[in-house]
Formats: sequence, C-alpha cells, structure tokens
Amino acid sequence: MLEEEYDKSRRAVPRHLRRRAEPERPFSYEIRAARESDIPDIREIYNYYVTNSVVTFDEKRWSLKQWQEKYAYLNKLGLPFLVAESPSGQVLGYALVAPWSGKSSFRYTVENSIYLGQAASGKGLGRALLEALIEACEAQGIREIVAVISDKGAEGSVALHEKLGFEEVGRMGRVGFKFGRWLGTIYLQKSLTPRKKAKRGLFSR
Repeated sequence: MLEEEYDKSRRAVPRHLRRRAEPERPFSYEIRAARESDIPDIREIYNYYVTNSVVTFDEKRWSLKQWQEKYAYLNKLGLPFLVAESPSGQVLGYALVAPWSGKSSFRYTVENSIYLGQAASGKGLGRALLEALIEACEAQGIREIVAVISDKGAEGSVALHEKLGFEEVGRMGRVGFKFGRWLGTIYLQKSLTPRKKAKRGLFSR
C-alpha cells in the first residue's frame, strides 16, 4: 500500500473506534509531617543533589544512619520537617528547618532547606512546601528564618524565597569548592509573626 493510500485508510477509521490518547494525570500531592519511614526517599532526593549539583556543598552522599539521626534530632526539638507525598505514596520533596546555631541566644532563629525530586521540579511544589514550612514555623513560635543558598545554579531558589518575603542580607564569596570551582553563598532572611510563644527548651541540646 502506498503511503498516501495508508494515510487515507487511517483517516477512514470511524471516530468512535480511534484510539484516544490517555489524558495526563494532574499533579497532586499532600504535604504532611515527615515520618521515619520517609527517610529512604528523602535520602535519595538529597543524594541526587550531592552528586549532581552545587546546590548543596556536601560532597559525600548521606547514609540512612545520618538521616535517621537528623530526623531524631529535629523531632526532639519539635522543629518542622515536612514532606510532599504523591497519591501513590512516593515522597516528591521535603522541607525542614534546623537551628541556626547551637548557642542558646539563637533559639528563635532557624535555617531552612528544601529539596524536590526530579519528577516534581517546575510544578509549583517548591513554593507550596516553603509556604507550609513558614506557617509551621510561625505555629512553633519561631521568629526568623535564614536561607543560605549557593550563588551558582540556584537562581530559582533565590527567586522563590524572594517571592515569599525573604530579603537578601549578605553574601560570602569563594567559601566553598566543589566540582573544581569556587562557590559563594547568598544569605536571605524572613521575619515571622509567631502565633504562640516558643517552648522554653527549644533548640536545647
């Protein structure tokens, strides 16, 4: 059969018998508190950035034990640690805050971290996680959030933080070295309106 005849025969198939393209499933998720069972997924998300980007200055992949210890530590302090979960139960991304410093005078200030799985990038999940994290911090009585962001390859993260009220408060140049190049850091800060008084022992070791 000639190509032209084949095209005509294809067009002759009744509409109700033609195969319809499967509609694309909407991107959906639930943001909730992280659980210990989420740690393997969280580890895989983070380790991707360790080995493929300068978004984090870590050069060695984190072990499950390291993440388990971090989860237990943040849980003990009562600090927000959130994940976005797909309808199938997959962790699509996570957001957390950790003490800005071990010194007690910094107990109302935290540093945030947000990482998304590759399949969840560019779909608005980063903003949703950051908004939920800010709200959770206000509920915990936290007053200041600081974001420390690489000055290379993280322009989207800087823009996202600025859209949600973070302001640049400083920069440090050439303080990190990864993949054969020097890296700097950008510091952004957001003041919160706490909805309750922070726990007396918050951030105590």
